[in-house]
Amino acid sequence: MTRTRYIAARLAQAVLVLVGVTILTFLLIHIVPGNPARTILGVHATARAVHELDQQFGLNQSLPAQLWAYFDRIIHGNLGTSYYYHSAVGPLITSALPVTVLLIAFGTILAIVVAVPLSLLAATKQGKVPDHLLRLVPMVGLGMPPFWIGFVLLILLSLDLRLFPSGGYGSTFGQHVQGLVLPAITVAAGTMPLLVRSLRASLIEILDSDFIRAATAKGLSRTRVLFRHALRNALLPMVSVLAVNVSFWVGSTVVIEQVFNLPGLGNLMLTGVLNRDFQVVQSVALVYGVMIVIVNLGADLLYSYIDPRVVLGE
Repeated sequence: MTRTRYIAARLAQAVLVLVGVTILTFLLIHIVPGNPARTILGVHATARAVHELDQQFGLNQSLPAQLWAYFDRIIHGNLGTSYYYHSAVGPLITSALPVTVLLIAFGTILAIVVAVPLSLLAATKQGKVPDHLLRLVPMVGLGMPPFWIGFVLLILLSLDLRLFPSGGYGSTFGQHVQGLVLPAITVAAGTMPLLVRSLRASLIEILDSDFIRAATAKGLSRTRVLFRHALRNALLPMVSVLAVNVSFWVGSTVVIEQVFNLPGLGNLMLTGVLNRDFQVVQSVALVYGVMIVIVNLGADLLYSYIDPRVVLGE
């Protein structure tokens, strides 16, 4: 299989998954027991108000007609109108999406920057004191809930030392960066232990392989052997772990955004749930699904560049 065919196949699979995600988000309103409009308006709503909301959402039409209308709205970029905010959902998503994307990207970069050198140190010092100490990192990190780490960072670095703001996103780029530092560290603290454990195990296995011995016997420097041969071949399992964790954080930033008062998708989703704003909840769920599909598609494409055997199907 050529790289072009591999990419085309992955793109086709992603499109099919996106269609499935769209159908599932459409069905969200029909999973609600009873009349969805009455659930949104509350038990004290009048019959006229329920009827008007049924017409607004198109709930008085057949299910196939509603599904077709939903796809038509999505294709034309119409995510509906928020019942709570009394405005179009699209601009709300557009405003909140960059906050969540930057938070996840910032946290992921921090996790990689810390995990790679720690994993290299642990793998090259296998069985020694540095290795034993670094093996405690995954155990300690995985035992700490992200929201607890966030509260600790707030107390130490914000309230006590006053190095970073205690919450909020600010209005300028500098304030955005300052507001994302502590949340990004929280995301990195939840991701980095898994990366260290995965990359260390892969490096230990690869460093004991024949081609590494052959590269060393040819007189290549230790640095070149580690970074050009060992690390590149050990990255594939790490990419898999990273894709799973980034996908997890896509839908789990709601807690962190609440702790640090960030106006991201998680905060918007929670507001929608608490106020029974179905259009917002449905749209955010759809965006979450699209983001997860994009993350996994990116991981598949990255596999093909790290290890060409993935493209060849070997």
